[in-house]
Amino acid sequence: MRVLVTGGLGYVGSVVALRLAEAGHQVTVLTRGGRAAPWPPPPAATVHGDLLDRGRVRELVARLRPEATCHLAGLARLRESFRDPGAYHAVNVGGTANLVRALSEQARRDGRAARLVFASAGAVYGPAGGGPLGEDAPCRPTSPYGASKLAAEELLAAAAEGGAVGAVSLRCPVVAGAVGPYGDADTSRLLPAPLAVAGGLQARLAVNGDGSATREYTHVADVAEAFLLALGAALPGRHRAYNVGSGTCASVREVIAAVERVTGRRLPVDRRPAADEPRALALDSARAGRELGWRPARPSLEGMVADAWRWLLARPGPAGGQVSAGGPPAGSAAGSGGG
Repeated sequence: MRVLVTGGLGYVGSVVALRLAEAGHQVTVLTRGGRAAPWPPPPAATVHGDLLDRGRVRELVARLRPEATCHLAGLARLRESFRDPGAYHAVNVGGTANLVRALSEQARRDGRAARLVFASAGAVYGPAGGGPLGEDAPCRPTSPYGASKLAAEELLAAAAEGGAVGAVSLRCPVVAGAVGPYGDADTSRLLPAPLAVAGGLQARLAVNGDGSATREYTHVADVAEAFLLALGAALPGRHRAYNVGSGTCASVREVIAAVERVTGRRLPVDRRPAADEPRALALDSARAGRELGWRPARPSLEGMVADAWRWLLARPGPAGGQVSAGGPPAGSAAGSGGG
């Protein structure tokens, strides 16, 4: 199929585009700007455009005539969303609305429904409380980020009712690990942050609270496989949500310990006040297993850490060199952490 991947130069989007190309699909990546090699994943093509530019989106969709779209473009920093909720709504909801409108118009011209797989998030739920949350659990997001993802899902559900779109929302927990040259460089997220300290790119790791907050982690390769499988479940006139959690839950302290074991390096930590956020979040992904045939192939936390560490070691540093071979440097500057 001809598959358009929005956000296909990002961390998860790159791996999704690569997996789709490996499966034989004709992949085109939509991005707002350029990025250095190894993006885009060969043999994907690249087109430029901003989802907030309605005319450009319509023009690209009319020219490319995608048979399916994997929609990963958007803002994805939960804590940042509290500082600028308007931007999160504009990009994650408004950008999705422009894309859906263009796909629906093209579907009517082609006489077939558009297929869309959306990168949603576990943040659409509230705290897990009594255990893993299934897709039928109440959605009570506690952040503007989660609220924007839920609003985008609701938009897709409404569009699907008209029959021009078949949509699937994949509710992902924390995505981790790396595939070949594609890894996560965003140190606002928990796993890249301690790895940056272990690699000498940051001096210390900032941790909010006592480190007991727990999250579920899924390997980026498993998330990409879920996108591939979900293409077949995007049926005309229907919107379906699936959790894609690995079942691997870990506290901040446990993630730090795993990084120290894998890297063999002690991480200096700065303690900060606890953040106002859910203490635990875990997803029940049985529906994805039953209906998509999806199973996490790489559920090991240490495996995710090891893959991300290998990627970081092979990645050129900001000055053109490699990360430090000797571990974190001395100093007192606080780095980004999770909590």
